[in-house]
Amino acid sequence: MTRPDVRSMSAEELCALMESMGEKKFRASQIFSWVHARRARSFGEMTDLSAALRARLAETCDLTVLSCEDRLVSKLDGTEKYLFALPDGNVIESVLMLYRYGASVCLSSQAGCRMGCSFCASTMNGLARNLTAGEMLEQIYRAGEISGKKIGHAVVMGSGEPLDNYDNLVRFLRLLSAPEGAGLSLRNVTVSTCGLVPEILRLAQEKFQITLALSLHAPNDDLRKKLMPVANKYPLADVLAACDAYFEATGRRVTYEYSLIRGVNDGPAEIRQLASLLRGKNCHVNLIPVNPVEEKTQAPTDPARAAQIKQELEKCGISATIRREMGRDIQGACGQLRRSWIQAEKREGGGGQ
Repeated sequence: MTRPDVRSMSAEELCALMESMGEKKFRASQIFSWVHARRARSFGEMTDLSAALRARLAETCDLTVLSCEDRLVSKLDGTEKYLFALPDGNVIESVLMLYRYGASVCLSSQAGCRMGCSFCASTMNGLARNLTAGEMLEQIYRAGEISGKKIGHAVVMGSGEPLDNYDNLVRFLRLLSAPEGAGLSLRNVTVSTCGLVPEILRLAQEKFQITLALSLHAPNDDLRKKLMPVANKYPLADVLAACDAYFEATGRRVTYEYSLIRGVNDGPAEIRQLASLLRGKNCHVNLIPVNPVEEKTQAPTDPARAAQIKQELEKCGISATIRREMGRDIQGACGQLRRSWIQAEKREGGGGQ
């Protein structure tokens, strides 16, 4: 029988747990505070609980804690990348980025990914499993602990497709924003998706004040199918309609992520199509020079062309920025550090996940 993970439990679930143990309900709020506000690493740290209750919790429940297997710090911009080990031996990666407005953590939602996007390292070893809400939260908690930074923003944009792990994502968002816990404003959270239409529509009905970021990367179905297998299931018209529905339900403008791949999707014809596709929408386009992956051939658009594309979109009334490249000297692209670890494990006979 699976033991409950206290890091993933809601306040209501903790209340039910305490009642089942014959404890007063207020113990649940104490535990919740220890787990999320004080980021406890063990039940033993919860010193305002009785020794007997702490022992019983340790005997019957888990408290997810990630261990940092590797930490890389960029000499270029101070970006920090972490390789975290999960309790079952899988590994994931997270990135801490420093901006003028503060520190942000880019976290993974799955160990690996099954979406198969042609330019991404995360998907190259397939999907190992979904992450729990506690494992997602832990990436933020431990990044803050290791770096000594106060984390004020989060982007669920690391390895994995967040909406492919929908229930755990929603639980994570509720726990992250709980005032008695981490209390992070969901206005400071971005969730990325490659375009799972039913889940976008479900997320719209949650009415979270998060920013939805669609991984667009192509202005037409034919090219998108070559870059992103998910496009074979969900055509652009349906994906864009779902994004429009998200905006209508939440009032939050959608960000369209567009990885600039030299000679693939950055030509005049593709950019005209992109402008036509998004003209008139209350949206923002994030242009991303693709981060080179050793095993793949795609190269980033040169900076001058990227700047030209930005200007062309703005002339059409479309808000656009070029994403600041961060952590390139520390395998900054999604999945690169994890893949390097897996390859090393295989060479050494460890059979990494």
